[in-house]
Amino acid sequence: MKLNTIKKSIYTVVLALSAASFVGCTNLDETVYSELPGDGSYKFSEEEIQAQYGVIYDRLRDMYNGWEGYQDISEECTDLIMTPFRYETSGWGAQYVSLHKHEFHSTINHLYRPWYSCYQGITTCNQLLDDENISSNETSKAELRSYRALFYYVLFDLWRNIPLETTLKVPSGYMPEQSDPDSTFNWIVNELEESKPYLTKTAEHGQINYWTDCMILAKMYLNRNAWFPNKPEDKTYYQKACDEVNEVINSGVYQLDDDYLTPFSAKQSGQSNSKETIFALVYDNKYAGMGTNYYSKWYLSGSQDIFGVKRDAWNGSACVPQFLDTYDPDDTRKTDCWVWGPQKSKKTGEQIYINGKALDYTPEVYDIEKPGAGSMQGARLKKYEIQAASNGSDPTVNDDDVPFFRLTDAYFIKAECLLRLGGYKGETEQTAADIITMCRKRDFKEHPEKAVRTVAQLKGPSVYDYGMRCTQGDYNKDTGELTNLNKLETHEGGSDIELGGLLDDLAWEFVYEHHRRQDLIRFKMTNGCNVFNGKSWFSKAANTNANDHHLDIFPILKDNLNANPKLHQNDGYTK
Repeated sequence: MKLNTIKKSIYTVVLALSAASFVGCTNLDETVYSELPGDGSYKFSEEEIQAQYGVIYDRLRDMYNGWEGYQDISEECTDLIMTPFRYETSGWGAQYVSLHKHEFHSTINHLYRPWYSCYQGITTCNQLLDDENISSNETSKAELRSYRALFYYVLFDLWRNIPLETTLKVPSGYMPEQSDPDSTFNWIVNELEESKPYLTKTAEHGQINYWTDCMILAKMYLNRNAWFPNKPEDKTYYQKACDEVNEVINSGVYQLDDDYLTPFSAKQSGQSNSKETIFALVYDNKYAGMGTNYYSKWYLSGSQDIFGVKRDAWNGSACVPQFLDTYDPDDTRKTDCWVWGPQKSKKTGEQIYINGKALDYTPEVYDIEKPGAGSMQGARLKKYEIQAASNGSDPTVNDDDVPFFRLTDAYFIKAECLLRLGGYKGETEQTAADIITMCRKRDFKEHPEKAVRTVAQLKGPSVYDYGMRCTQGDYNKDTGELTNLNKLETHEGGSDIELGGLLDDLAWEFVYEHHRRQDLIRFKMTNGCNVFNGKSWFSKAANTNANDHHLDIFPILKDNLNANPKLHQNDGYTK
C-alpha cells in the first residue's frame, strides 16, 4: 500500500469519526459502494479494500500515543521515566504515581486506552474479514489477519487473559469470554505464520508487510518464557526468534540509519527519511488530525523558545535521575534524547526566563508523590523531533511517525538470543557482541573505541545503580515552603542481573519506545526475580518474592469487568 493510500484512508476515517457531513462528489470515476450489485458479482480491488483500513490505522495510533496509551503504560512503570506530582502547580500525579510505584489497581485510567482501541481495531478487522468480497483476496486477508494479530499482541502483552474474538457473526446477546493464555499465544503465532507468505516483501511506509510479521513473531518468541514464568524454560523459542529476525536482517530491505535520530525525525515533504524503520505508525497533522504530543507532555509552560514552538506545555514527565547517570558522557544518545540544565532561546541564544526565573531543568527530582517534583526538576525528553513553527503556523502536535519496529530492534533480538543460547547456527556469543558494537558506532563517532562491547560486558553486571532514591517531605501551599525533608538512599547496584550489560544497552537504545517494561520482565536476577519486580529505583520499592508474578500483567479495568460479567479479574488483583 502506498503512503498516499494510507493518507486517504486516514483522512476518510477522521471525517467518519468526527461525523462530518458529505455534501457530494465530483469524481465520476469513483466507485459508489451503495450501488454495488447485491449478487456478489462485484469484487473489490486491493486498493478499494485498503481504502477501508482507515479505522485500523486510527486505532493503532490511538492505542499507542492516544492519551494514556501503550507507549506510556509500557514506560511509566519502569526505571527510565516517570511523571511525578508537581507540587508547585498541583498537576499530574494520580494514576502516574500508581504506575511508577507498581501499585496497580483496576481504576487506573491507562488501562482504558489500549484495551478500548485494540478491540475497536480488532472489530474492524473482523468486520472486513467477515465480508467474502474482501476475505477472498489472499493479500488483503493476510494483511487484516496480521493487523488483528498485532492488536492481540499488545493486549496479550498487557493482560494475558483476554477475549479472543475472530468474527462479528455471533448470536444476539453474545458476551465474549477470556481465552486461555496458551491458546491465545498459539493463535497469534498461527495467524502470523499463515499470513506471512501472502504479504508483500516491499518496504512501504506505514504498511504491515512480511517483515512486520517476522518482527511480531520474533517478539512473541523472545518473550514467551517470561510470559509463562511457571512453565519450564524452553530455549527453542529463542531459536525461533533468531530465525525470524535473521530473515529481516538478511533480506537487505532495511539498513541502519547513519544518525540515531533519523527514525524519530519529522517527515520531509510527507516522507520519512529513515532506512531502518520496518513498521511505522503514521502520525500526520494534516491528514490524521492528530499526532504525537511529546513537547506538551514533557515540558514546562514557557519553554517554547527552546524549540521555537508556539503551543503550550503541561510539565509532566521526566527522566529517572538514576537512569540519566548511567550514560557514558561520550554517548551522543544522552544529548540526543534529553534536555537538562539552563535553557536558551533557539532564535536568540539568550537565557530563557519564566516569571523572572531562569529556566533550568535539574536532573534531580525529590519524589514521585510526597512532595513530588518542583516545576523545573527532571530532565526532559527530546528524542522525537519537536517541530518549530513555520510561516506563522504551529501544529498542535508533531507529525513525526513512530517506528514501532526498526532494524536495530531486529539486531538486538538476534544478539540477545545468541547470548541466551550460547550461540546458534554457527554464530557465537562474539557475534552478539559484534552486533551491539555495530549498532553503537553511530553513537560514539568521536570516540569509536567506546562503541565496542565485549561478551563479558554484555553478560556482566548492569551499571545502573539500583536502589531506593528519593527525598520525601511536605509542601506548604500557602508559604511555598518545603519542610520535613528526608532523603532515602539505598544502593543495590546491578551486579545480580543476568545479562545486565545487554539490559543497559537496551535502555540507551530504546528509551521511550515501548520496550522497557517488556525488557525488565524478561531479564532475571540471580535470586530468581525479574528486574521489573525485584529491583527498587526512584520512589519504587522492590518485590523480592520470586514466585509472585501478578505484577507482570495489569489488572483488567473495573469498567470492563462491570460491562461484561463473563470477564474475570487477573490473579492477585481485586475487582
